[in-house]
Amino acid sequence: MTELPSVRGAEVGRRIGVGLMYGLWKPRVLGAWRVPANGPLILAVNHSHNIDGPMVMGVAPRPTHFLIKKEAFIGPLDPFLLGIGQVKVNRETTDRTAITQALGILGNGGVLGIFPEGTRGEGDFASLRAGLAYFAVRSGAPIVPVAVLGSTEKRGRLIKGLPPLRSRVDVVFGAPFDAGDGSGRRTRKALDEATGRIQKQLAAHLENARRLTRR
Repeated sequence: MTELPSVRGAEVGRRIGVGLMYGLWKPRVLGAWRVPANGPLILAVNHSHNIDGPMVMGVAPRPTHFLIKKEAFIGPLDPFLLGIGQVKVNRETTDRTAITQALGILGNGGVLGIFPEGTRGEGDFASLRAGLAYFAVRSGAPIVPVAVLGSTEKRGRLIKGLPPLRSRVDVVFGAPFDAGDGSGRRTRKALDEATGRIQKQLAAHLENARRLTRR
């Protein structure tokens, strides 16, 4: 039986994230009230910088278990990320353990964080992998779109790979929505249709977030 990531660990990770993100930068969080207070939930986050995940983990109102590529679990980061309830994913194959853990998190009413683009890029939700639709349709969990803006605008002087210290990073949470069509179907066609619906919702949220933040 696959052991599920620790909820207590994810809460510890959230507290660490709060300290780091607010200590190093100036997060401006909009729409956090839209995040349901309980029940299974998927946070779909755009991904243009390495700090996007930790930023959302630190500012989200609930502890979050992110699906993270196994390449990030190197050296001391491996036990640390596992200890704070994150999920290691092998992107080269169908990772049954990661799938079981993710569905288990949702089955227990937890929050699963996903970068639906699969990898770091423009962060514009232009191309989505099918994983998000699968987890949403299979679990019935609503999706909350999350836009992280400002993490790539400038490079820091001290550490080139990070945004300038004390610069503002906006995190905008959208309204929850259901990916499925209500039929409960999990066929390839149903998942493709769900992916299309998700992409429209995420793109619309990102456009609204940019208008709201003027970024």
